[in-house]
Order: sequence, then C-alpha cells, then structure tokens
Amino acid sequence: MTYSVKELFLTLQGEGANTGRRAVFCRFAGCNLWSGLEKDRATAQCTFCDTDFIGTDGPGGGKFKTAQDLATAALQCWRSNKLGKPLIVCTGGEPLLQIDAALIDALHAAGFEIAIETNGTIKVPQGIDWVCVSPKGQSDVIVTTGDELKLVYPQKNVDPKRFNDWDFTHFFIQPLDDENQLHHVQEAIQYCLDHPQWRLSLQTHKMIGIA
Repeated sequence: MTYSVKELFLTLQGEGANTGRRAVFCRFAGCNLWSGLEKDRATAQCTFCDTDFIGTDGPGGGKFKTAQDLATAALQCWRSNKLGKPLIVCTGGEPLLQIDAALIDALHAAGFEIAIETNGTIKVPQGIDWVCVSPKGQSDVIVTTGDELKLVYPQKNVDPKRFNDWDFTHFFIQPLDDENQLHHVQEAIQYCLDHPQWRLSLQTHKMIGIA
C-alpha cells in the first residue's frame, strides 16, 4: 500500500511516559474522528485537536509507495545507528488507519522500537512495542489495554473514572490546550492530587519550542 505521511522528523517526545526521549515522529495523514477541516470541527467526535494532519506537505512528508521506503526515510531521520535504540512514534491523525504488518516488519528490520499514539477506536496490530491510547469524546474505544492511557482533560461528558479499571501501566491527565489552558492545568493538578492513580502529563515540546 501507499502510506500518506504529513510529516516525518527527528525530535524529543514531548509528553507522556517517554517525555524527553529522542524519537522520530511519523505523523500520518487522516483521522476517523475529524476531517481536519475547521468547518467540520463542531460536529466531529473530536473537537479539540490541535494538529494539522491534512495532506502530505509537512517536513519530511510525502506518499511512500512501500513500507521499506518509509522505514528507510525514518532511519535517515534518526541519522546514526550509534545513538541508542531508535524510537519511532507513529501518530496522526489516526495512525492505525495506515499501519499494517508490512510497515511494522520494515520498521523493526530497520532497528526501530515502534510506539503509537491512537484514539483507541481501531484494533492494534501485533508487533507494536508501545501503545498510548488517548480517548476522544464519546467515541467507541475498543483498545482497553496498553502502556499508557493519556486523557486530555477536561472533556465534555468524559469522566476519567470510566478508565480506572482498564489495563494500562501508566495513566496520564493532560490539560486541554485552549484559551483556558492555565485553568485546565490547575484542574488537572488537583485531579491528580485527589486521584493518585493518575499522573500529570504536560506538552513540554510546546514549552521549549520544538515540534
């Protein structure tokens, strides 16, 4: 298959359990919860996305005709096989609309540990090394086990207690980034103080000015 990638670049993971870790980010184009168009935001299942995932015109982006082509491009972003275990973070949009067995095999063959950030509405294929699920609104989340659950907070009619019994190693509350962000940060801090199962996740990449 052809893989449509919005952008592919080297950075530091900015949030969650792997914050600060060197990683290649592969942002796939497309999502099943929002078209990415502002005219559709109000009626989308996810109304607060802060990411441009339309098209393939971002840095390093493009249409990759084979899994090997994409794995090779990702490895070129990493730049050196002497700099620890390569990590690729597959995000979007919704990466599981495109990730398949061929790509998983190609990335592993290139030496990558594969992490995904998914909305949890699509089954995770075998071979993914790190699964982060970020539930959105009232969408039908079917992925209830993984490495980290990262809940943007607050979300209308979404109570974190809904996820307390799910099978994740880490549970993160991440303040919603909108015009009331400072208030949401305080809300998130208080929630974590009151519910120690949950830890605070901040978008550190935005704080330090990296992608």
